[in-house]
Amino acid sequence: MRSTCGRAGRCTSWRRPDAPAGRLFFSRAGSSLPCRALAFTVFVRRSFRMSWVVMWRRWWVGVAPWGLTACVGWPAATAPLHDYQPERFDGAAYVRHFKVDPTRSCEAARRALLSQGYVVTSTQAEQVSGRKYFQPSPEHHVQLEFRVVCASETDDAEAAVVFVSGLREQYIVRKNKESASVGVGGLGSLSLPVEGSMDSMVKVASETVTDAALYRRFFELLGTYLDRVAVPERRTPQAATPERLS
Repeated sequence: MRSTCGRAGRCTSWRRPDAPAGRLFFSRAGSSLPCRALAFTVFVRRSFRMSWVVMWRRWWVGVAPWGLTACVGWPAATAPLHDYQPERFDGAAYVRHFKVDPTRSCEAARRALLSQGYVVTSTQAEQVSGRKYFQPSPEHHVQLEFRVVCASETDDAEAAVVFVSGLREQYIVRKNKESASVGVGGLGSLSLPVEGSMDSMVKVASETVTDAALYRRFFELLGTYLDRVAVPERRTPQAATPERLS
C-alpha cells in the first residue's frame, strides 16, 4: 500500500492487511521530507528498543550465574563470644577433701559417674574419666566429659584430695557442599557449589564447665558411695618353686 502526506506536512501511513499489528509501511515515492523523517524516527526507535532488550538479556544471562555463585558460597558471619569469664583462680568448686585413701575415692567417683549414665572412657587407680551425650535439638549435639583425679594428702596417707573438671563440647549438623555443572548459553558450562545430601558433625564450641552447683552435687553423690566401696586387695605374685629332679 502507498502512504501520502497532506498539505499540513503530516504523514499518512497505511497498514497491509497481512502485516503484524503495529507495523507501518511508508512509501518513498512522492513523500515529502517530514514524512521521511517520521519514518526514519520510527525505525530508529524500534531498532534501539530491540537492541536494548537483546543487550539486557545477554547481560542478565552472563551476570546471573556469578551472582548465584556469590550468594551460595558467601561465608557465614562469625558468631560473637558470649558469657566469657576470665580466669581468677579464686574458686574451690573443683576440689574436695575426703578421709579415705585415693584409690577408694576414685572408685567412688567411677560409680557415681556410672550411676548417672556416663560412659567410663578411662579408669586408673587414681584417675577416672566419663563422657555423656545429649541431643537438645535434631541439629545440635552436646558432649559432657568429667575427669576426676585423686591424690593423697601429704600428712595423712588415708586421706585424699579429689579434683574434678567438666568439659562441654557442642556440635552442629552441617551439609557438605558439592559442585554441579550448569550449562549457560554463550558462556559454556559453569560449576556451582550446591548443598549435598551427606551431613557431618562440626564442633562449634568447647569450654570448661564453671557451674559450682553442678560440682557440689557431684561431690555429694560421690560421698554416698565412699562407705560402700570395697577395693579389692592387690595380690602379690608368688615366686615359682623349682621342681625337684628325681
